[in-house]
Amino acid sequence: MLNKISDSIYYLPNQDDKERPTLGLIHGDQYSLIIDAGNSSQHAKDFLLEIEKLEVPPVKYMVITHGHWDHFLGMNEFDATVIVNSLTNGIIEKWKGYSFDDQSLQKYVSTNQMSDMCMKTIQNEIPNRENFKLRSPDLIFENMLTIDLGNKICKLERINSTHTDDSTTVSIPEEKVVFLGDCAYGTTTNSLFHYKQSLLLPMINDISKYNAEKFILGHESICDLNEMNLYWEELTAASKAVKSISLEDALKSFKSQNNRGPNDNEIFFIKAFVNDQILKS
Repeated sequence: MLNKISDSIYYLPNQDDKERPTLGLIHGDQYSLIIDAGNSSQHAKDFLLEIEKLEVPPVKYMVITHGHWDHFLGMNEFDATVIVNSLTNGIIEKWKGYSFDDQSLQKYVSTNQMSDMCMKTIQNEIPNRENFKLRSPDLIFENMLTIDLGNKICKLERINSTHTDDSTTVSIPEEKVVFLGDCAYGTTTNSLFHYKQSLLLPMINDISKYNAEKFILGHESICDLNEMNLYWEELTAASKAVKSISLEDALKSFKSQNNRGPNDNEIFFIKAFVNDQILKS
């Protein structure tokens, strides 16, 4: 079931148990735009069935927020112009060379080119996968792109991100809504979960300039401005406390800087920033 944000903006909530991210729908007077394609053919089909229940203009565009499998593997199901930034396009081009039979999938998992969850999703939710090949994106941009859906402007932008280097946001200025994909999350490198500390403040600055009041994230669905500000405050406080690979020093520094101990979220973030220091050392 689609959740309604306004008369022109909807989203299909994330399903963590199936590794399904949030998918978005924006429509104007003439066209509709989809945000992310889903993690499989079945996810995409489920989304399209929900869209059919609405009286909206035809879907003309689809934006992929970044090149992680759960956001683009459903793209073949959409008869729409697929839009990506140039970095995401490079990732999808690599995936176009993949084969999806069991033997190939197991090889990708064993060589860390694909997660086990990704393999199982492909096996369960992409039919006729022995002949499955990803389509190519149709429209590639570098930094910014504006789409007019008919009295509804959508602004696409590749921004700084602690998650990936190819993160695209989709903002709807008049609605004060922005789709963030996964850009505000951390990432895992060499089995260490971390936030890219050097990109935290640039990312927050990039997102803050939208003056949004509603934020749609890939794996939390929707947050209001107060929730996002709290998230930024906790991340920033944790980052300021981390100067080295020492978790003990970081916890002491946090307490000194804030006159209190960190809460559970902040402890999680501190550990992630320490991991980032470890990876850079």
